[in-house]
Amino acid sequence: MSDTHSLDTLVQALRRLPGVGVRSAQRMAFHLLQHDRAGALQLARALEGAVQQVRHCTLCHTFTEGEICSICADPRRDASKLCVVETPADQAALERTAAFNGRYFVLMGRLSPLDGIGPGDIGIDELLARAGDGVVREVILATNFTAEGEATAHVLAQALKSRGLAVTRLARGVPAGSELEYVDLGTIAHALVDRH
Repeated sequence: MSDTHSLDTLVQALRRLPGVGVRSAQRMAFHLLQHDRAGALQLARALEGAVQQVRHCTLCHTFTEGEICSICADPRRDASKLCVVETPADQAALERTAAFNGRYFVLMGRLSPLDGIGPGDIGIDELLARAGDGVVREVILATNFTAEGEATAHVLAQALKSRGLAVTRLARGVPAGSELEYVDLGTIAHALVDRH
C-alpha cells in the first residue's frame, strides 16, 4: 500500500491536461507541494469555481458565467456576420486581432470520424438554426487548417450554402515577415492557388 496516494492522485489529475506526461505532472505536483502550497490551494479553488460557474453561452456556445456571453450581448457587434470556430481558444485568438466585429459560433470540436465525432457531436444543427435566423448574411468558416478542420469546413459550407447563405473561409498563405525558403510546401501551394 502506497503512503503517497494523494500525491499519486494529484499526478494523475495533472496528466489530464493536454501535453502533460507523467514526468511533467510529477514536476508540477512536487513544485506545488514543496514550494507553493498556497498556489496549489489557489489553483484548486480556481478550478472548482470555474467548474461550478462557467457554462456555455446559449447563443454561441463559448464559455461564460451568464446566460449569454458579452460578445453576443453587445449591440455594437455586426449580427449579419457569423464566424464559426472550433474552440473558445480560437475565438479568443480572433478577438485579440480586433479585426472582426461580428458574432461567433463555437463548435466545441471538429469532425473526426476516427474518434467517433460526427456532425451531431459538434452542434451543427444549432449552427444551422443560428445562421438561419434571418439576420445572418455571411458565415465565415474559421476552422483550423488540419485535415479534420478542413473536413468540418467542407461539411458546414455545403449545409450552409444549401440554405442560401453566403459562406467564406479564412484565407491562408505565407505568414507576414517570413521567407519562402522556410515556409512549408503546403502553405506555399495554397498561397499560390488562393492568390489575388
